Amino acid sequence: MENKPTLLVLLGPTGVGKTNISLKLAENFGCPIVSSDSRQFYRELKIGTAAPTEQQLSRVKHYFIGSHSIFDDYSAGQYELDAIKLLGDLFLSYRVLMLVGGSMMYIDAICNGIDDIPTVDAETRQYWLDTYAAKGLNYIQDELKRLDPKHYEEVDLQNHKRVLHALEICTITGKPFSDIRTGKRKERSFNTLKIGLNRSREELYERINSRVDEMMAEGLLLEAEKFYEHRQLNTLNTVGYKELYEYMDGSRSLEFAVNMIKQDSRRYAKRQLTWFNHDKEIHWFHPDNEQEILDFVHSKL
Repeated sequence: MENKPTLLVLLGPTGVGKTNISLKLAENFGCPIVSSDSRQFYRELKIGTAAPTEQQLSRVKHYFIGSHSIFDDYSAGQYELDAIKLLGDLFLSYRVLMLVGGSMMYIDAICNGIDDIPTVDAETRQYWLDTYAAKGLNYIQDELKRLDPKHYEEVDLQNHKRVLHALEICTITGKPFSDIRTGKRKERSFNTLKIGLNRSREELYERINSRVDEMMAEGLLLEAEKFYEHRQLNTLNTVGYKELYEYMDGSRSLEFAVNMIKQDSRRYAKRQLTWFNHDKEIHWFHPDNEQEILDFVHSKL
């Protein structure tokens, strides 16, 4: 690698075991961790986002963990600006830094930069809002599948705002949203080394199911209840909270809601892996192979 500092990117699907490996790597290199988990930004959502514990945070300095409120309007574009500035400052003191998380768009924002997405006019926005109100989520999902099958496989289909935004861009550009998002890679002042963590599907899904049970035991229901009146916020329209709000609304039993959290988490993990598998720069490892990962990273630095 050319003589630039290195950003070690540790990524993988939800529930795979990124936190423990990230702490050991950061301690080995004596560097802080910058989070690229877009749900762990929010200080109010600790249990449902599996945020690092206080004990874990005391071991290694973290950035972008509990840094924002669910009431903040915070986007991937703003994250790119904030995190790139932070990395520039930190690289004055470190030759290696770590970026850790599984939020695909936020990782891309740091490694590649976000494309300049056209501004959506009010008429197009209103058209798709009216369509969604009249025909429902399944219809706009089907429209996205027709107009942009690639993005359909990657986006959170239960998040109607993200589906609508993609449809808006398809409409005003006449192109698939996924084409707009594959623009020129921005120059960075650092090299990136990407380490992916994965397990067999059976093993990963078992871990996801167990983790949901642990979250419920730790008080996820109470955490969600605190913000029930704000459930329309986009930050709460996410796995682990939206399912419990359906239970609180009386449309689902608690048992059904918990099973849906597990199912939606497994679906999200599948979408993450679909996205990551397009990136040929990622070097994949099983999380249990700690020494192998460490040896590989040292060999590349």
